[in-house]
Amino acid sequence: MTRDLAQRDTPLLDPAGLTGVSRRSFLRLSGTLGAAAAITGALAACGGPSSTGSAAGGAGGSADTIQATLAFTLSSGLDPMNASSAVATAANQHVFEGLVDLDPITREPYAALAAAMPTASSDGLTWTAKLRPGAQFSDGKPVTAEDVAWSFTRALDPANAALMAQFLPFIDSVKAVGTDTVEFALKTPFALFPQRVAVIKVVPKALTATADLAKAFDAKPVGSGPWKLDSADATTGLRFSAHDAYNGPRKARAKKMVWNTTTEGATRIADIQGGRVQAIEAVPYVNVAQLEGKAQVEDRQAFNQLFLLFNCSAKPFDDKRVRQALHYALDRDAIIKTALQGYGTPARSYLDEGNKDFQEAATVYGYDPGKAKALLAEAGVSNLSFELVTTNTAFIVDIAPLLVDQWKKIGVTATINTAPSASVYAPAPDGLVSKDGFRVLAASGDPTVFGPDADLLLRWYYTGDTWPRTRARWTGPAPTKVAQLLDQGAAASDAGTQKQIWKQVLDIVADEAAIYSVLHTKIVTAWDAKHLDGFKAAATTGLYFLDATPKA
Repeated sequence: MTRDLAQRDTPLLDPAGLTGVSRRSFLRLSGTLGAAAAITGALAACGGPSSTGSAAGGAGGSADTIQATLAFTLSSGLDPMNASSAVATAANQHVFEGLVDLDPITREPYAALAAAMPTASSDGLTWTAKLRPGAQFSDGKPVTAEDVAWSFTRALDPANAALMAQFLPFIDSVKAVGTDTVEFALKTPFALFPQRVAVIKVVPKALTATADLAKAFDAKPVGSGPWKLDSADATTGLRFSAHDAYNGPRKARAKKMVWNTTTEGATRIADIQGGRVQAIEAVPYVNVAQLEGKAQVEDRQAFNQLFLLFNCSAKPFDDKRVRQALHYALDRDAIIKTALQGYGTPARSYLDEGNKDFQEAATVYGYDPGKAKALLAEAGVSNLSFELVTTNTAFIVDIAPLLVDQWKKIGVTATINTAPSASVYAPAPDGLVSKDGFRVLAASGDPTVFGPDADLLLRWYYTGDTWPRTRARWTGPAPTKVAQLLDQGAAASDAGTQKQIWKQVLDIVADEAAIYSVLHTKIVTAWDAKHLDGFKAAATTGLYFLDATPKA
């Protein structure tokens, strides 16, 4: 799902890995630091350097090891049913497989554990998938249809409060048919089924069948992907080795892989410049020019957004004209130039312009302080004053004073209260957003690591209890209509109808502005093309080496 682009919120995404999680899931996941500590204890003995950000040896010194420095530290467990931190979700893309996976660069679906893409019955209510012959977990055990069915069933079981369950409301049941076939029964047709099932990574039933087993698995996972996780440490990073028995489409092209992890942009820059690693994530915007000509540098438009969230139950923010006014008062171009060095785009929709489903919303919040003042006057609001809560993500911290200054020009006074995401989003009564006095939040988030389609991304913030009801207190006919439209779109049989329905939703959420984007950032990645072949930059959190080959 930034601490200088550089530390954008993890896919849910925030540094605690909890944004967007229901209260029940929060309680399940609130021990993320404990999970990281457990991972350290369970795996760190397998090896690793004494400090992060300084991989042993030079990047050009070995043709059998990929070395990289990521922009986050491990802050959640690794069980893919609930893995939520940036590091965990990136690692799992290498360690696990779904029946279908999404290419981390192109975001296109491809058959992973499935021998071919799943097929649907004529009524669209039954989907069938056959497993790739000879697939094995990294512990040498064969992958069976029962493991696949179990992976879905455990995630859908309400007792497990799985994070991934929210993306699969259309599945009624999953069963194994023999040893190599899995059958899905759907509640309603869902045209995006083949790509949506990528959110479930397949795990061994034998290692996750009980709570105690699942707890151990969360710290020391076993998957069927091209890489095995040898060690994972919240301080020193992650170590991988090739899964030699892997027979799928994305075979590891090196023997080992080392991921250093640091939130310090200067350390990442030093690592790539000094040749200690072949790739770094999230180049700080101010360092881009410094690296050009010395490394391959690429920026990609991302969904990752700065959004404003309002307490829609509290006056005057129960009036959408007030919410709209605060958006019209913002000079997005100036904010992007000043705080992001130009590496961002003003929001013309909830979706970023790089998304294949992008459509401009009927309401686009261009800079119009006159209109902002007029809307406040229409709403009968003057001398508006409130506390602006922000997460401590670096680019949010950089932008917050600009928001306050621009609101001041329309006669609105805001004071800033910045806190870690875990404190901002903690359940009542502790979380800042849950308190009665909460009014406005500025934060970031990017769930596209789970999938880029409009249905998934719109559901993340605009359906369910966590974001619209608990945090934004957004009620009434508008959110009800959004949920109804998304369900209609999910059942639509053709892409044209689906797109028309999504456009209606994009227009509603823009007009309501209960939770809405101000801007979308760009992700900047750097790598040593002389010593790393086949690597490509992603538009999501993380680095991905599924097609990369190190060169001496």
